Parts: sequence; structure tokens; C-alpha cells
Amino acid sequence: MTGVKNGDTVRIHYTGKLTDGTVFDSSEGRDPLEFTVGAGHVIAGMDAGLEGMAEGESKTLEIPCAEAYGPINPAARQEIPREGIPGDIPLELGTQLQMQSPDGQVLPVTVVEVSDETVTLDANHFLAGKDLVFDIELVSVP
Repeated sequence: MTGVKNGDTVRIHYTGKLTDGTVFDSSEGRDPLEFTVGAGHVIAGMDAGLEGMAEGESKTLEIPCAEAYGPINPAARQEIPREGIPGDIPLELGTQLQMQSPDGQVLPVTVVEVSDETVTLDANHFLAGKDLVFDIELVSVP
């Protein structure tokens, strides 16, 4: 039997952690995650790390930010006038909001700075700029 290759549909159990051990996601208690390797359904480092694995095999993948959610993009931060935000929207640091791009796409943003005059919103993925560690188990290759 050959190992996993691009185009294979796989099912995995995983635990995603930051390099300090903080868990940010896990399939524990859920069905395994199913996706096609190389189709862009998961981060590039996960696709690459699965290649060659055999059904039932487990391993730990250390994925640099460039192969995960990329570096923090300063252009994804936008400072807007505070009066441009309706008064009923909470503006505490860390609040998750949604904005709409000019083409109609909904973008999740996080409030990262608040002053009397402006609010800074960040559209970077919350894992951008971070190296990640995944403990994975290849459950099956259906």
C-alpha cells in the first residue's frame, strides 16, 4: 500500500496548538475531518505533512506561519472614525464584528484599538503570524 498523495480523500483526527501548547482547535468528540489532500481545503503545511502517511499512522506536524495562515498583513488593519460605527455595536478590545467589502464579501474583523476618535479593526486571521503544531491521526483513506 502506498501512502497518502495529492488528490486522496482522507479522514483525520487532529489537535491544533500554538507553539506554547495552547490548544486552539481539536476534532476530539467530533467526527474526523474529511478533505481532499492538495485541494486547498486545509492549510498548506497540513496537506504537505499528510503526504506519505499510512492509514492508522499518527504524527506531529510543526507548521511555520508561512505554510499556515501567513504573516500578519498590516494592510488588513483599518482605522475608521468612531462615528462611522453605530452606537449599539460593542467596541471592547477583542470584539468580533463583520464588515462587508465593496464587492459584497463578508469579512470577519476584530476590534484591536479604540480611542475617542477612531476604532482600529483587524481582518487578519486570528492565527496569522503564528507557527502551529498539529497532532494528527490518519483515520482512513476512503
